[in-house]
Amino acid sequence: MTLKALSLATAMLAGPFVVLLTVGAARAAVTEAEFPPKTVGQLVALCTAAKDDPMMTASVNYCHGFAEGAVIVETAHAAQRGGRKLFCLPNPPPASDAELAGFVSWANATPARLEQPAVDGMFLYLATKYPCGKKK
Repeated sequence: MTLKALSLATAMLAGPFVVLLTVGAARAAVTEAEFPPKTVGQLVALCTAAKDDPMMTASVNYCHGFAEGAVIVETAHAAQRGGRKLFCLPNPPPASDAELAGFVSWANATPARLEQPAVDGMFLYLATKYPCGKKK
């Protein structure tokens, strides 16, 4: 894994969760059935667990770990494919709270996305926001 990918993965875990928590304040409580998330909608539910949700800590930690894992796995696969990448992250990497809030907004903007497999949605979001060959 490259230092750049590790930096993003670390950045996606670090930082305050306030933005994500306020987005999900009006939603229903998270249930154990949403772990692991099968769809983008379930991942969004975990990422936006309300402060008073009994599963908030587990949900938000899972959300951050899911995002970090997706970046790490894709970075490893890109290295095996001879450098062909699905997405190219900026340096320095984006702040985790803003990035995950961006993912939630992107997912909710098109309801059909909420039914896609969770990991496909994460990769599509990153590929759309950070296409290779274009500077952001």
